[in-house]
Amino acid sequence: MDVSNIIASNAAKYQSITVEKETPLEVDAGLLLVTDLNTIDEESYSANLEEHLQSLARDGVQSLIASLFALPTQRSEDGPLAQLPPPTTALPRAKPLPKPKPPTKWEQFAAAKGIQHVKRDKREWDEERQEWVNRWGRGGKNKQVEEQWITEVPANADADHDPRKVARDARKARVAKNEKQRLANTMRAQGPQGARKQEIERTLATSRISTASMGKFDKKLDGEKKIRGVKRKFDPTERSLDDEKSASLALLSRMGSDAKKTGTEPAAEDKVLNVRKAIRFASKGRGGVAMGRSASGGRGGRGGRGGRGGRGGKR
Repeated sequence: MDVSNIIASNAAKYQSITVEKETPLEVDAGLLLVTDLNTIDEESYSANLEEHLQSLARDGVQSLIASLFALPTQRSEDGPLAQLPPPTTALPRAKPLPKPKPPTKWEQFAAAKGIQHVKRDKREWDEERQEWVNRWGRGGKNKQVEEQWITEVPANADADHDPRKVARDARKARVAKNEKQRLANTMRAQGPQGARKQEIERTLATSRISTASMGKFDKKLDGEKKIRGVKRKFDPTERSLDDEKSASLALLSRMGSDAKKTGTEPAAEDKVLNVRKAIRFASKGRGGVAMGRSASGGRGGRGGRGGRGGRGGKR
């Protein structure tokens, strides 16, 4: 039985897994990226564009899948996973590189004297507690005198001496000193012209929004920058199902809350009928009580006095 025709038909139906081109494809498995540097065949491109693009896409995907199967794998709950190597293609940054910060006064002094900077740990060992505690912050070592239940008082201290208050004031003074030094380093890095320019821009921005139109119709100066407002924050268009569900439920709960809180119920002055004004008009200014008495036929105070006056006339 000759099966050569069947084998030939299957070979024509299923292409080879090896991609051979004039210029080999560059595969970066770390980024799942395939780069084809071959020139475009104008004849196939003009004859059938769709088929030409499908052929290029097939060759690229085939090369990428072949490189993935050649990588080492590791087991997982979902099956074997390929361990991707580090990327080899350098992609451009989305933002420019940050500018190096100018050295502070202490850094300049340390560099001149050859002093090496030693970074202290955030936690230190407490001999009394026999455990590691924070150096700063909540429960920090720098607040030990403020939080301990008994404190030694000097013999020459005043009667109203408070060791906790003294330690707290000293710590606050150190924090204020550090903040003052930080601001001084910032001003020194900007220079006198930079600080003056920043102050002028702040004053100009304040004066621009002091008019009734919030500076909309004011004359712009030459080289004046546009005032930066608050940037609107938009949620991502693609979110998980749980986030979208929670956002929808939160919106429905706000819509179904108290009517007065959401403003769906109109106020008394916004209703179609003003009840107080209608009563005042119908009673001719006497009020709702007098109108109710006249409608029920009851005796009023003035009517009773008039009746007594009539009986007095008969006498």
